[in-house]
Amino acid sequence: MIFGIFDGPHADHEAVLKEARRYGDHLVAVVAQDHIVEQIFGFLPTVNFAERFEKLKTEDGVDEVVIGDADMTAWRIVKQYEPDVVVFSAHQKLLEEDLRASLHRLVKKPRVEALLSSEIISPRR
Repeated sequence: MIFGIFDGPHADHEAVLKEARRYGDHLVAVVAQDHIVEQIFGFLPTVNFAERFEKLKTEDGVDEVVIGDADMTAWRIVKQYEPDVVVFSAHQKLLEEDLRASLHRLVKKPRVEALLSSEIISPRR
């Protein structure tokens, strides 16, 4: 499982998705809702949610695209899908740390990994 904004296509997305795919045989990409992006970064994504969602469905190596939680750090999507591994980029360090701190609330605890690629699905401004 990988989380992101996926705001417009660029080569970094492909590299990160390919790297995330190495951690399992079924990659679930979780797309952050617009209001969550605005809460975290203070602005809305360039591309609206529906377009980001649909575009990600066409990416090689992505098996499933799902809508991110409506509230931050709830981890409902992780509880629902029970992935074996959740991967984060360097730009998602706070999110990664929050999941690690929340593992005690999960029945099935995924392995949490940091991707080698530093560029990921973060907003470009």
